[in-house]
Order: sequence, then C-alpha cells, then structure tokens
Amino acid sequence: DKLCKRIEEMTVTMERVLHWKILPRIMMLMMSISAWRVVEWFMTLPDPTTQQSALVSVVTGAMTGAFAVWLGHEQ
Repeated sequence: DKLCKRIEEMTVTMERVLHWKILPRIMMLMMSISAWRVVEWFMTLPDPTTQQSALVSVVTGAMTGAFAVWLGHEQ
C-alpha cells in the first residue's frame, strides 16, 4: 500500500514537471549561456583563425535551430 501511494505521488510529480516543461527550459537556458560565452570568447581573441570563426558559426547556427524547435513546441 505504501509503495502504491509512493508511485502515485511520483507520477503526479512527474506529470507536473512535464506540464511545466522544466527540462526543456533549463536546456534552452544552458544552450543560450553557452552560445553567449562562445561569442564572448571569440570577441576577446586578438587574431582569430578561420577554424575559430567556423566554431562560432556552428555554435550560433545550432543555437538558431534549437531556438526555432523550442519555439515550435512551446505552447
């Protein structure tokens, strides 16, 4: 009986977490911070190489795609 009650409480908790979309929001926040830090790093370089420019382009492009997907699912 205690186990069933505990499982039911956990189910209700998980339904709330999924309903509030906490994990996708945390992931989007972390991706935003990471992209911001990459751009800050790039701007501090005295003489950036093409490889460093490519890294920033890939990170910002991935961020754009992730943001588009996130907005498409956020309702």
